[in-house]
Amino acid sequence: QTGLVKDVAKQMLASPKVEICAFKDGKWIRIAAEAVADERIEAQESLLDDYPSLRGRYQPGDGNNVVFKLQNATATISSFTSEPETWTF
Repeated sequence: QTGLVKDVAKQMLASPKVEICAFKDGKWIRIAAEAVADERIEAQESLLDDYPSLRGRYQPGDGNNVVFKLQNATATISSFTSEPETWTF
């Protein structure tokens, strides 16, 4: 979720290929996917219900609130001590 006026939203809308990386306990995960705007009001309401602190800045259907969903995703968990594990969803 972000605001449509923000550069990050503009960038993901123009070029939806994204990667998310994290590292913990000697392993890292990389998720490569396409970020697609989920324009359903229900998605915006659900997100704001889960994160009520954002309601001061965003409202469902306000023209600025955008929720992204991931599609065509591949997640890979890697370490230097074992073979990588990969999932697609």
